[in-house]
Amino acid sequence: MYAIIQTGGKQYKVAEGDTIYVEKLEAAEGDAVTFEEVLTVVRDGDVTVGKPLVSGAKVTGKVEAQGKEKKILVFKYKAKSNYRRRQGHRQPYTKVVIEKIEA
Repeated sequence: MYAIIQTGGKQYKVAEGDTIYVEKLEAAEGDAVTFEEVLTVVRDGDVTVGKPLVSGAKVTGKVEAQGKEKKILVFKYKAKSNYRRRQGHRQPYTKVVIEKIEA
């Protein structure tokens, strides 16, 4: 059994026991989180597709960690005009372990 959920503007295919990295959620480590935006649920070949969401379906998980990705460098450059800008960015994320899919 798996489900497709939407959070942080992205879609994730999840099954029970999976670990996913999502955009930062306002939850502390050890807290339970619920994803209400379930787009599709597949159980033993039986596919339930929402229009746009599956009614009554939800996915619960547990926050395992909060963190930041590796640093990426953003470098802007224009030739022959002495224009150079360097900036770093670290995207925050939340590590979630999926515990239960209800549909």
